[in-house]
Parts: sequence; structure tokens; C-alpha cells
Amino acid sequence: MAVARALTALLSLALLAAGCQRADAESLTRLPVPKPPAVQGTKPVLWVSLAAHLGGQPLALEGASAPLQLVDARGERFSARRLQLRWVAQALPEPIEIRRSVLGPFASFEAAEQAALAWRALGVPAEVAHPRDWEVWAPAGAPAPQGMAPRQLQQRLTQQRLLQLNTASGWRSFAGPVQIQAPGGLRFNGGVFSGPFRLQSDAYGSWTLLEEVPLERYLQGVVPHEIGAGSPPAALAAQAVLARTWALRNRHRFAVDGYHLCSDTQCQVYSDPRTAGSAVRQAVSRTAGQVLAQNGEPIHAVYHASNGGVSADEDEAWPLPELGYLEPSLDLGGAAAQGLTLPLDAQEVATLLARRSGVVGATHPLFRWRRQLDQASLRKGLGPRASSLGSPLKPVVLERGPSGRVVRLAIQGPGGRVVLERDAIRRTYRQLPSTLFVLVPTGAGSWSVVGGGFGHGAGLSQAGAIELAARGWSVEQILNRYYPGARLVPIQTLPEEGHRGAL
Repeated sequence: MAVARALTALLSLALLAAGCQRADAESLTRLPVPKPPAVQGTKPVLWVSLAAHLGGQPLALEGASAPLQLVDARGERFSARRLQLRWVAQALPEPIEIRRSVLGPFASFEAAEQAALAWRALGVPAEVAHPRDWEVWAPAGAPAPQGMAPRQLQQRLTQQRLLQLNTASGWRSFAGPVQIQAPGGLRFNGGVFSGPFRLQSDAYGSWTLLEEVPLERYLQGVVPHEIGAGSPPAALAAQAVLARTWALRNRHRFAVDGYHLCSDTQCQVYSDPRTAGSAVRQAVSRTAGQVLAQNGEPIHAVYHASNGGVSADEDEAWPLPELGYLEPSLDLGGAAAQGLTLPLDAQEVATLLARRSGVVGATHPLFRWRRQLDQASLRKGLGPRASSLGSPLKPVVLERGPSGRVVRLAIQGPGGRVVLERDAIRRTYRQLPSTLFVLVPTGAGSWSVVGGGFGHGAGLSQAGAIELAARGWSVEQILNRYYPGARLVPIQTLPEEGHRGAL
């Protein structure tokens, strides 16, 4: 009963802290979660999820060289080298009614955020969430943005996941959030992390293990996994600047769940910072506190593995407003364009894909690639959406962007068609490394997809940066090439409250 009363009090406090909107007097839009702290100052700290959506399976945490020290929301303490945790269902003191309007799923956070901004423009308090896929949540019955049709969700929650710890006297309940200190580091997912750490509930009723990590230490765990520790110094330094800028601009990404960033490919891949070699550490320290900015805000510092020879416009990857520093351009190393003029049509894309010589980043293993689409793979990608289309199916390029990338792809059959746009193309057909491709019929009901590059194509091409750095280009020259008009500035020049989520 004491735990139940504590939950009621914590729920009320969390509701106030989260500013969670009620759909009516009796229901919530979502479970309330306090907002994470502001990321500000010259040495900001990020709350990064090491594991999300916990609560279904037990969790074991181990101190690397010293006991872990745990303190829960009531001041209960426990210390052990190894913690065995589990979650059990517990009845809520009173049922919680959840009602909301939902848009999505979206193929990316960027696409979801644009929908949220459209909703907010109508005065609706919309939030981006990630229960499984990216969605946008708003109070039930909220007026929808033009052209969007939200579905209505209603839930009645009668239970919560209660955290328990295995002790010598049996299983003991702990109230979240739980703070964990690891004097000798926490051994987790094959690495060792310094912390401190938190276990806290999220907007879906599950839990998250997160690390409170200083930004510069976070970069040591990101840079080698994003570009490769063996990259030339200028390329590593450029990646450090971009990872720092991206983190600051995207720190609102998981605000609905009470933290800033994840540690997987939905954010930037973050792993054990202690494994960073001297070259990575030098790149981070060499650029310490430096970010790319425009108009006093960190830029949308997107990057990818290989652009295949042409950088994409931001609108080819996501439905974003115009960003002057993300412009389409041929990525040629001083070679003649040889008849290639932006915007590229299908024939010019085929001409570009036939080239390697004189194109920057041509050593990347997916600089040129070929995949096959047939009836089985077309249906598998669409899933249930394919059932109404009939047979046979056929992929048709409806629209290309200025770099020649496919921005609208139809899969059509006798019964209709499904149109995939931008990032939804690669999300649906994950075997395609990029949307820079042409379709070549290879027989009845099958096509060869001839393409180039790996990733969305906007911003820095890591393969290009590696080649340019090896040629002697400086970090400033590399960044200027891929983000024209953006400036390298000290972090302290950014507004104290920083970015609030508008792209």
C-alpha cells in the first residue's frame, strides 16, 4: 500500500513536471514523464538511453571493478557488484484513462517532427513519440493538419510495471526513478560505461536505462562507430564536429520519454567511450566545444556513408523546409561534369552511376551496387498493404529530386497502387542502400536496381570526407564543402536554452 501511495504522489508530480495534456477531465494523452534537464553551458551533459522499452524480461547489471550503488526515489539504498532486477505487474491505485489522436507511423523522426510542427501550428500540443515506430501524439479529437487523418486511441490502464531487486532477504521493490552510481564503471552490452545512470519509466509504461554522459565523452563513444577510428585526422575531426552539432540539435528527440538521445541508429551509434583510440580522442579534443551553426542555432548536421557522387537536397530525404546549407551538388574531385547538370534526370543518373573515375569517395564498398526486385520481394516489403493490389506488381518511379534520387516510388498492381515517399522507400525496401538508383527490367515481373551510395545522401559523405582528408584537406574545408554557408562556432555562442525542436 505504501508503494501504491508513493506511485500516486509521483504520478501527480510527474504530470505537473511533464505538462502532460488531458484530453478531458478524466483522461491523459499519455503517461506523464518529467522532462529531461536542459542541455546547456560550455560542458553540457546528455541523458542517453543504453536500453529502452524494458520491463518484459529481467535485467542484470554488473559493476566492472567495484560495487554498484543504487538509490531509489524514496531514498532506499542498496549496493552490490551485481544487480538482478525484474519487473512485476502491480495494480494501480486508480485506473488511468489514456485517450489521444495519433499520426503515423513515420519512417523517421524528421518526418514525424514535421507532422508535429504542422499540428502545433494549429495550436495543438503535439509530441513526437517512439513506442515502436515514430508517431505523433495529440489530445483526443484535436483538429488535424490538412491532409492528415489521425487515428483515435483509447486505453484503460489498471496495472503498472513495478521494479524489484533481488536481495539476500528476497525480492525488494524500488520506486523510480532509480539512480545508480558505478565507481568502477558499469559493464553493459560488451562495454564499460562511467555513468552515473538512471532507471526510469517512459511514456509507454516500460522503463529505460540511461547514462548521464558529458557531451565530449559521448563523442568518444560515437565518432569511431560512425566513421571508423582509422580515418584520417581531418575526417575524424569533421565527424566530431558533426556528431557534437547533431547531438545538440536533436536533444529533444526523446523528450516524451524523459531523456535526450538513444544509442542506436535512430540517433547516433554510441558505445563504450573507453575504447576510443588516441586518434579519436585527439579529434574530439582538437574540436572541443565547436559546432556548425547558422543564425545562432546548430545546423541540421546530417551525414551518411556515401553519396554515390552527388549530394542530396534535404527535401529528397525528409519533408523538411529549405535549408540553405544542404544543397544538391555533384561530388566530383576536379573532374569534368561530362554532361551532368543538376537537376539530374533518370538518364543522367544512369550516366553518373556508370562513372567511378573522378568521383569523390569512389572507394566505398557501396559506392556502386546492384539489387534485384521481384514479385516476392515487392510483396514482402509492402506487407499487408500488398493484398489489395493484385498481381503482378510493378515498381514505377513517379518523381526524382534535384540530385536524381527517387523521392516518390509507386508499387502498382491491377487493384491500385501504394506510393512510397522519401525515407519510406528505404524503410520499406531495406535491401536498397540508397534512393539514388535506376530500374532496369530483367524479365517478367523482375527488375535490377542499379544504384550508388549508402544512406540518405544529404550533408557530409563520410567516404568523401575520408578521401578529401587523405588529400590534405582541412576540417574547415571539408565542412565548407558539404555544408556551404554554415559556420564553425564555439558552443558558448549558442543561445542558453538552445534548440526547441523547430527544424
